[in-house]
Amino acid sequence: MASNERVKLTKVIKKMELKNLTPEVNTGDIFLHIPEVNRPALQLTGFYDQFDNDRLQIIGNVEYSYLESLPEKERIDRYRQLLSSNIPCLVFCRELTPEAQVLEMAKTYRIPILQSSKSTSSFMAEVIRWLRAELAPCIVIHGVLVDVYGEGVLITGESGIGKSEAALELIKRGHRLVTDDAVEIRKISDEVLVGQAPGVTKYFIELRGIGIIDVKTLFGVESVKETQQIDMVIKLEDWNKDREYDRLGMEEEYTEYLGTKVVCHSLPIRPGRNLAVIVEAAAVNHRQKKMGYNAAKELYRRVQENLMKGSTDDDDED
Repeated sequence: MASNERVKLTKVIKKMELKNLTPEVNTGDIFLHIPEVNRPALQLTGFYDQFDNDRLQIIGNVEYSYLESLPEKERIDRYRQLLSSNIPCLVFCRELTPEAQVLEMAKTYRIPILQSSKSTSSFMAEVIRWLRAELAPCIVIHGVLVDVYGEGVLITGESGIGKSEAALELIKRGHRLVTDDAVEIRKISDEVLVGQAPGVTKYFIELRGIGIIDVKTLFGVESVKETQQIDMVIKLEDWNKDREYDRLGMEEEYTEYLGTKVVCHSLPIRPGRNLAVIVEAAAVNHRQKKMGYNAAKELYRRVQENLMKGSTDDDDED
């Protein structure tokens, strides 16, 4: 298992479209290690016990207004105390701008001062969500990830069994490719896994006998997707006549990635089976189950009702 243990501040600046008010300070050597952020309200009053100085620090309208209400000397001292606390950076939201003396002080302590046009709450929500994804535990597996009717379907199986061919047929039927061959899986919460393509293979599919094709170029931008939550796994395997395959689906089977269970179906491969149609049916059936309808249980209920009805009719004849 691999994990992105840190994110470069320069990447955060680019992603969040932040303006660097202290370009003299090198942001290339500054990293964030945790996805949480901090609004230093108590710290601006002088209370630094339990201060999380390794988090991205945010100044909103409340903090800014409080500082502006202080006498100049006291205000500068509060800024100095914060900037000397080894914080990664200081972000001013709502395009609030610190005074020149604060910017000079930031250069002295080598702390970047950044500015966002977003509201404080919007910026916090966006940067936390993005950092959680970037810093999430991550593994790379062999497989194909497609978006089928909004369900993220991860197709796995041995090399050459037909995963890419199934994905290509699904794309032709109007579904979207996330990644072929290698899937980066990130655990962004206790129950959510998100897959994406490694940057170098994004939008490409390998077809044996043909070579590499560019899905985005051939089928258009509507045929691809950047990321997708993984809702179910379909494991392709060679048909084994001695194995008993589930024919009803009364009980769900699961596979596990990064400690999170995902519904898994083993699909035996035989000549003539249309994999794309089967994957579509599996995706729709999975969505039905999430909405509270289980076809297998409905069939079982009907059979039980018929058996009960037949038993009642026999008793009446007696």
